[in-house]
Amino acid sequence: MAALAPSVAAIRVAVRRALTGLPSGGPVLVACSGGADSLALAAATAFVAPRLGRAASLVTVDHGLQNGSAQRAEAVAAWAREAGFMPATAVRVEVAGRPGGPEAAAREARYAALTEIAGQHGAVAVLTGHTRDDQAETVLLALARGAGPRGLAGMPVRRELSGVPLLRPLLEIGREQTRAACEVLGLSPWQDPHNTDPSYARSRVRADVLPALVRALGPDVLDNLARTARLVAADNAALDDVAQAALAAARHPGGGLRVPVLVGLAPAVRGRVLHAWARELGAPPGALSYRHVAALDALVTGWHGQGPTDLPGGVRVLRRADRLAPVAPT
Repeated sequence: MAALAPSVAAIRVAVRRALTGLPSGGPVLVACSGGADSLALAAATAFVAPRLGRAASLVTVDHGLQNGSAQRAEAVAAWAREAGFMPATAVRVEVAGRPGGPEAAAREARYAALTEIAGQHGAVAVLTGHTRDDQAETVLLALARGAGPRGLAGMPVRRELSGVPLLRPLLEIGREQTRAACEVLGLSPWQDPHNTDPSYARSRVRADVLPALVRALGPDVLDNLARTARLVAADNAALDDVAQAALAAARHPGGGLRVPVLVGLAPAVRGRVLHAWARELGAPPGALSYRHVAALDALVTGWHGQGPTDLPGGVRVLRRADRLAPVAPT
């Protein structure tokens, strides 16, 4: 018997770990674009899931941004049906008119479609093919944008997608491994031209920045960047627990937050408390930035009678003596 290729074995092990312990009763849903990463993920899931007594379905999202995208999506769905995914569907989404740049709009449309399909299939988890290289790119982009610990934590291995776990089994698998696995398995990945389009920051990082770092610092830089994300994510989780307790202690009986309690917090904890409270008030998380939290912090540590602070979503916060409170809309 021929030895199993290391790339195929590594991806199957990663998928097995992700599927082990999931609730029974529903399938896992694989999101597959037809690129090497998601195609390798799908092939591994088609092998592993039945051996764990687990059903698997697949969806490929057509963003409608390129000529022939509908045909490619149908080809991916047809391959998936042959591979044993039931059901395997291609879904068209509308990207135009959504907020943010083209990448953000496409991502929002894609995740909305995944949420809908997961509900239709009764999926217990959604799997995506993000790799270690994607994680390294995410960390570099966050660093370049001046992101704090949340940005440097990169993509989580698991997060909730409208009540369904979204899992990224391949975050410790390199892109070269997914390509090698596809070659061994005789799969022909689709090469998305957006991945090499220099108008996108991530494409420039992928084509120019990461290769330059590898040449200058060696191939371990990719693992090190991904490890940084894991370490920062662990620190974030611990600080978030501390901040939740501090938020509870800072609540004022009449509503809002007690300034004396906030003043006594470490800046890292106070920032998280203010961020969480702003979200409670209705500030959209995606629009809530460092400058908004800094403006709230100034009401605590640098107050000299200034007026309300404006937050995204039409939220306004005012300091009244020793209390921060939302301003009622007029």
